Amino acid sequence: ECPLCLLPQPPEAFPTLASCAHRSCRACLEQYLRLAVTESRVQVSCPHCPAALQPTDIHRLLPEPALRDKYEEFLLRRLLVADPGTRWCPAPDCSYAVLAHGCAECPRLTCGREGCGTEFCYHCRQPWHPDGPCVTVPAAPGPAAQPAQSEDSAHGESLAQVEAEDIKVCPRCSAFIMKINDGSCNRMNCTVCGCLFCWLCLQEISDVHFLSPSGCTFWGKRPWSRTRRILWQLGMVLGAPMVISLLAGVAVPVITIGIPIYMGRKVLAGGLGSRRSSLSGCQQCLSVSSSVLLSVFVSPLITAIIVGVGVPLMLTYVYGTVVLSLCR
Repeated sequence: ECPLCLLPQPPEAFPTLASCAHRSCRACLEQYLRLAVTESRVQVSCPHCPAALQPTDIHRLLPEPALRDKYEEFLLRRLLVADPGTRWCPAPDCSYAVLAHGCAECPRLTCGREGCGTEFCYHCRQPWHPDGPCVTVPAAPGPAAQPAQSEDSAHGESLAQVEAEDIKVCPRCSAFIMKINDGSCNRMNCTVCGCLFCWLCLQEISDVHFLSPSGCTFWGKRPWSRTRRILWQLGMVLGAPMVISLLAGVAVPVITIGIPIYMGRKVLAGGLGSRRSSLSGCQQCLSVSSSVLLSVFVSPLITAIIVGVGVPLMLTYVYGTVVLSLCR
């Protein structure tokens, strides 16, 4: 029986996968891969576990040749996007990539696709401009630059602007990504190139991006304003000694007393819950007492390590990163 469609199938209807031992019928796998490639997902995992499917299995199970070609194109784009020397042709309807290593001193590039031949700049990635410096693409004119319009057209444009906020461009491969603007998680993962970026500032992020005083929050629809960010940073700088002292004062007794109590309850529950335990009451009491006494000697050492490492780290963050952010 297939675990996805719950229909009985013959053994030959369950193809083997190189990534894991899970089995599903061929029809379910084909439908699953068809949806994944249609959604431009390159890293496709097994429908039963997080193991990534091998490209050979995906190519073998994709039913339509057009989908196989599309998947191969996505794989190639993912590989090229990871190369810092790759430049994409800016001509409309042209997705040709130019491998331009060492072209910084001679920035004039030419698209090699047959019938295109567009010349563009290596640095700004815009059409070639021999008579001027690199310039950024001008932004679309805002509402202040538009002439007066009727109320209905203005309402329609406001709706279009709200909808446009839900579609942004990946900072690495320029793929269009849509997100429901409901204040949900702002840590985005591009399915084409695998880039991790912040939805609010469109910058590639690290694990501490949302802990930095940049105004980007893990949840929320927009970054904090400059006034709110400065007030929060000043509050952190002024209130850090009191808050850190309070946390350390609470952590010391909780860890020191909590570890022996936890170990005693753990050993006692393990001795009483084991059906095969042949320990007598005195032996169980001795086991619990020894574990508690050992925890009493070890817990101050653990407390000293946690407080001795945690407090300097928090002080370094507040009076290093936050203060530098305020000075900028």
